[in-house]
Amino acid sequence: MNTVEEYRQDEAGRKLAQKLADEEAGIGRRVQGPLRFLIPGIAVIWSLFQLSIASWLILDTIFVRAIHLGFALLIVFLNYPVLKERRFGPAFLSARNRIPMIDFVVAAIACLSALYIMIDYGGITQRYGLPIGRDILFGMTLTLLLLEGARRVIGPALPIIAIAFICYSFLGPYMPDLIAFKGTSMSRFVGQMTMSSEGIYGIPLDVSATIVFLFVLFGAMLDKAGAGQYFIKLALSLLGGFKGGPAKAAIMGSGLTGMVSGSSIANIVTTGTFTIPMMKKVGYPATKAAAVEVAASTDGQLAPPIMGAAAFIIAEYVNVPYIEVVKAAAVPAFASYAALFYISHIEASKLGIKGLPRHELPPFFATLLSGIHFLVPLFMLLYELIVKRHSPELSAFNAIWVMALIMIFQEPFKAWRKNEQVMPAFKQGFLNIFSALAAGGRNMVSVALATAAAGIIVGVVALGLGGLITQVIDVLSMGNIFLMLVITALASLIIGMGLPTTATYIVMASLTAPAIVMIGGANDFIVPLMSAHLFCFYFGILADDTPPVGLAAYAAAAIAKSPPIATGIQGFMYDIRTAILPFMFIFNSDLILHNVTSWPQGILIFLMACFGNFAFASATQGWFVAKNRFYEVPLFLGVTIMLMRPDAVASLLGIAHDQRYWVYPMGIALLGIIYLMQRPRIEERKAITADEAFGD
Repeated sequence: MNTVEEYRQDEAGRKLAQKLADEEAGIGRRVQGPLRFLIPGIAVIWSLFQLSIASWLILDTIFVRAIHLGFALLIVFLNYPVLKERRFGPAFLSARNRIPMIDFVVAAIACLSALYIMIDYGGITQRYGLPIGRDILFGMTLTLLLLEGARRVIGPALPIIAIAFICYSFLGPYMPDLIAFKGTSMSRFVGQMTMSSEGIYGIPLDVSATIVFLFVLFGAMLDKAGAGQYFIKLALSLLGGFKGGPAKAAIMGSGLTGMVSGSSIANIVTTGTFTIPMMKKVGYPATKAAAVEVAASTDGQLAPPIMGAAAFIIAEYVNVPYIEVVKAAAVPAFASYAALFYISHIEASKLGIKGLPRHELPPFFATLLSGIHFLVPLFMLLYELIVKRHSPELSAFNAIWVMALIMIFQEPFKAWRKNEQVMPAFKQGFLNIFSALAAGGRNMVSVALATAAAGIIVGVVALGLGGLITQVIDVLSMGNIFLMLVITALASLIIGMGLPTTATYIVMASLTAPAIVMIGGANDFIVPLMSAHLFCFYFGILADDTPPVGLAAYAAAAIAKSPPIATGIQGFMYDIRTAILPFMFIFNSDLILHNVTSWPQGILIFLMACFGNFAFASATQGWFVAKNRFYEVPLFLGVTIMLMRPDAVASLLGIAHDQRYWVYPMGIALLGIIYLMQRPRIEERKAITADEAFGD
């Protein structure tokens, strides 16, 4: 293949990845002419409104939720055409360089419908439960346009699920006995969905309006300031020279970027454009290079302290401070990332891959100092969350104004160092802030509509389906908690193929989290509520790279020029080490630090979880220090159980529960025995490699 053809393929791959990233970032239309400023302008006003309610503007909670949803609906109908590509019908249905008049009208109606609860708040509160004709008209209009808006920006999966629940709420009396439901009336449905805080205007939308927006805006500001590129260079300078260095740098860079981006696809496009070619350069096959980036970028949403939007909703559902969610997620998340580093090392060992030459890597200290100012707002955020124990929204707001100051003075400082004019640089700094405010608003459209549309499902469950769903799940799982967890995991993966992580979590948590706790209790097994919610959260995230639909795999494959399905399968194989963690912390609440208050105890649990995950990775990847033999796989799985479920092994051995940590030395000893078994094969492989090299 000649250079021109290779360049064209590279360019096509980058364009496809960028298209997916644009969709993830909320860029639907690229309007030409004077109206090109309309959508960014609305997004900026939205961002300024959100900053206002976080600082000086005091409004009723329902008003905040209504305005938040109104902005999202206004942007989605102006920004996204009815059809992504023109397959049939008039041209305006798929117009991407202009806004058809019909979309202006629909956007205005949708926004008005969302704001109706605020406009007539006094009247609605007086006739709560007895809606008049106008209430029903606006309520049904909002429901229909919300589902259409969600279809445009997210895809058809969530609206279809929501419509199925709506139909079920009306047709319940006519269903088979097992799933029969007394049903609801139009008045009760509208009252629940659009006139109360139990449906569309529920907790998920509240979290989106008060917390998630600020964190998304913070991430957009870091991105516009250049922090993403800084994290990649820093990771390369630190890890690029080690065995399989580019893969390890991709994992570290994606972890750092994922903490603030909250988007797998945006993470891949930001980091993968640099790391995937480097991985291929040192010898990683295209499929494995893309799969490493997929696994790293997907798991970026797990990394505390800034996890995905769903983490904030967990805090509200479980009714604990957000810092408690961070504490619970810390050990599984960091153990998962440690295991991914280990897998990249295994792959490098299998393929005989070395690191990049040091002269090709950026110098570490110079790179660290070049963007150290990006760490200031991050440390500010951590200080506010962990030390001061401020609310997530106040912590994010304080980090944002620090980030804004950096963005204002960053460009003038660069200009001063280069002896260039300072005033144009100040102008550029303010333009960067404007661009970040616009990006923050656009990025939030999908989250706002996902949480609002998922609120319909939550609202239907609240109509009285909760107990019935638990009963149905109990029948399907035959009262077996293990089968119940497998059903929940598979359902999360299937539903998550077509939904954003946040929506997947809301749907699954509403349907299955209470059932997990209740069925566990019926089996005399106490499942902490936090464990049940994190279980749904983890499998919602893993759905991002589950074939055949995982869009993260498509984005990485476009950059790597690898088959998307094969990339998704390989990425999922890497992510199996994450998939076992939820099963482990359901049965061993030590892994989420439940009732663990001692630092030494927490560190011990973390280290053993890492080694347990390493053992599981070796079992699934077929390699430890040499290629595994079939009889070694059960030994690795035994190590995994010992280090992640010491309570279960202690119970089998008759060891008291408070002495369960004595199982840890047994697991480490077994891992050492496996090492001694494989060690002779290391020398054999070296000898074979030397003979091959001599023969060449």
